Amino acid sequence: MCYTDDARPPLPPVGGAASDQGDLKLAAADGNRFNAYFARAAEPTGAGMVVMPDIRGLHDFYKELAQRFAEAGVDAVAIDYFGRTTETADRGEAFDWKTHVDQTTPAGIAADVRAAAEHLRSPEGGGVRSVFTVGFCFGGAQSWRQSAAGHGLAGAIGFYGVPARVRDVIPGMKAPLLMLVAGADFTPPEEFAKFDDELGEAGVPHHMVTYAGAPHSFFDRTFAEHRDACADAWRQILSFIEENNRP
Repeated sequence: MCYTDDARPPLPPVGGAASDQGDLKLAAADGNRFNAYFARAAEPTGAGMVVMPDIRGLHDFYKELAQRFAEAGVDAVAIDYFGRTTETADRGEAFDWKTHVDQTTPAGIAADVRAAAEHLRSPEGGGVRSVFTVGFCFGGAQSWRQSAAGHGLAGAIGFYGVPARVRDVIPGMKAPLLMLVAGADFTPPEEFAKFDDELGEAGVPHHMVTYAGAPHSFFDRTFAEHRDACADAWRQILSFIEENNRP
């Protein structure tokens, strides 16, 4: 798995507050009802974030991350992938994620992301004008895929994504990408360099940042040795949002 129960999201470099947060049930267009978690910004910027977890789905790391985005002025909804295959909301470390992640489909995930994006755009969700996605590990690649899913995104951000899971949709990508790459990840750096070139050849706006020596899952405030990489990743994310937050 990407993050254990002890992992905690790094704090953003701004000191705002969340006005409200809590569990949420969303419904996709295909009828799927799935668990989500929302956090509303006390001082909203007009941007909203769909948080796409790792292979374990909606566990506490991502609920807290939604709150951190709200503190940075970004309304957020973190989603779970497994509404179609299990009714339990338990995503503890003992959760049998492999059984369920193997049953996900790109179309199903895209439908759930669209439901979260529509919620953020609604008055209940904050009425945001610019929706972004951010994903980690399994969710990193799935976040980049949303650029081609027709959601009208302002941008798609991914940590630790695998380019091989995205290449088939490069021709349809519309939203700009931010790629935050762990230099000591399982995926070789050459694979990301190739992906970078492919996006450039296809004319997809994108920016890639590689953190030399950083391992998979470095974005974790319990990793004191990667504090600088975490801080820079937050700066990259917030700058990306600011640059693409539509008037």
